[in-house]
Amino acid sequence: MKRILLAVGTCATALLIAANAAAQIQDYPNRPIRIVVPQAPGSGPDIIARAIGQKITESMGQQVIVENRPGANGIIGMEAVAKSKPDGYTLVHAVPSALTMNPYVYKKLPYDTFKDFVPITQTADNPFGLLVNPGLPVRTVKELVALGRARPSQLDYASFGIGNQTHLAGELFALATNLKLTHVPYKGQTPAVTDLIGGQIALLFTPLPGAAQHIDSGKLRLLATCGEARDTIFTNAPTMRESGFPTVIITGWLGLLAPAGTPKEIVNRLQSDVAKHLQTAEMKDTFTRNGTKPVGSTPEQFERFIKSEAQKWSSVIKQAGLEFTQ
Repeated sequence: MKRILLAVGTCATALLIAANAAAQIQDYPNRPIRIVVPQAPGSGPDIIARAIGQKITESMGQQVIVENRPGANGIIGMEAVAKSKPDGYTLVHAVPSALTMNPYVYKKLPYDTFKDFVPITQTADNPFGLLVNPGLPVRTVKELVALGRARPSQLDYASFGIGNQTHLAGELFALATNLKLTHVPYKGQTPAVTDLIGGQIALLFTPLPGAAQHIDSGKLRLLATCGEARDTIFTNAPTMRESGFPTVIITGWLGLLAPAGTPKEIVNRLQSDVAKHLQTAEMKDTFTRNGTKPVGSTPEQFERFIKSEAQKWSSVIKQAGLEFTQ
């Protein structure tokens, strides 16, 4: 009899838990949603996160709070979200370095890209480009490579920090060209671009949205873009493939993720809502003004994309011999 009563009690408890979970999903959201941005205020990921957050606030009726948690190449913000309750009220607007490079650059990482997060949607596609100081006597990538071979180890390239996508892009270029380049890491985009303009650095692979004004003003020279096809904004610039370097394909992107265990119904609702907003003329204009493009992929598409990016960059990291301890 005790066993029967215990079984009945266990079944009733399970049903109650399931009912409560279903009610929480049905009632979602009933309080503010937090989007953690592992980059500084005013950065590209921050601007896009705030634009998306405003639209979610309008459509779902709950305030979206954007919280900047920069530092340690995105690790601080990513860890905070990985350890958050998987209820749909804490999300992260992540960049490639944090998801697809950190796991292979650092021996110890306080989160696992594939175990601690569930993809919601890729929000943006950021074109990457190869920039040089106009004082450098080159106008094409082939001329840059020729200069690098004529001056072994004398060309230096900037990055936004060790292990950042801008760092690994330079390593990918060095592997593709057999050039000996000197890496100079900076603490973020602004100081790197400033020194490139000032001539302290020869070249930089960077997301183009943050450098567009300097390209337009002539302070920086764009030698090539790094996508599969010519960029729709920087149409006059050839691709790296057109320039003779087909393996130097670099995609900058942004995406929303939630802690692993977040109910699929909530993930799908968030994806549907964000994807809908990304297709509006207003949001497309916001993205274009920031030099980027809206995406809005499904969770499954975004997951496949993250895995393919991870596979690519893990290979680059291994070939370049890059691995660090925290």
